[in-house]
Amino acid sequence: MNDNVPIVRLDRVEKSFGAARVLDGVSFDVHPGQVVAIVGRSGSGKSTALRCIDRLETIDGGRITVCGQALDSPSLDLRRLRREVGIVFQSYNLFPHLTVMQNVSLAPRKVRRKSAAEANTIAQRVLQQVGMADKAQAYPEELSGGQQQRVAIARSLAMEPQLMLFDEVTSALDPELTGEVLQVMESLAKGGMTMILVTHEMAFAAKVAHQIIFMHAGRVHEAGGPEILADPQTPELRRFVGNGL
Repeated sequence: MNDNVPIVRLDRVEKSFGAARVLDGVSFDVHPGQVVAIVGRSGSGKSTALRCIDRLETIDGGRITVCGQALDSPSLDLRRLRREVGIVFQSYNLFPHLTVMQNVSLAPRKVRRKSAAEANTIAQRVLQQVGMADKAQAYPEELSGGQQQRVAIARSLAMEPQLMLFDEVTSALDPELTGEVLQVMESLAKGGMTMILVTHEMAFAAKVAHQIIFMHAGRVHEAGGPEILADPQTPELRRFVGNGL
């Protein structure tokens, strides 16, 4: 994909749940190879924006284009979108009855129609990438929360997506386990993976993100490079950063 063409474009996106307007004219672009961090208080619309990008939620107004596809188009190829966009949530959702290797190789076999041998090769590579190759034959219950989250990341990477979405993936983890997951995400960023992350980890966002988007009351309230966290231009972002949230 041409680096000058956004891999993701949100144009005046609106979304309501009942009477509550959750996204109120949200616009931003993400270019190939960029890491974008969306920050803001709970209820500001961050996770909803992410879920709309993967079309887990449909929008009420505006337009979203992802990997060259308009998400409101009747001709949208949802299977292709799912192949090109990986999403990782704070809950790992691993299959408890499958080993780590089986969890990670399942989608390449079922969705991308890879042979068992090809799927296992992909699984070994991505498990190596997240530092979990030595746990390939373990079951999820034998792993810590941080290890399970790294397997969940590997499972998304096994689909060889163009874009990775991370929705508060460390919020259920203690500080030590958070560190190991953030390390994996940092190495993905260094490898050139296009990533959008919703996070409360401000220091991490400042370190890895090319662009920070501060959402407040369903809108992009302030956006820019990591320097906006050190020098906020609005009272809302000043308060948010000052609270250490």
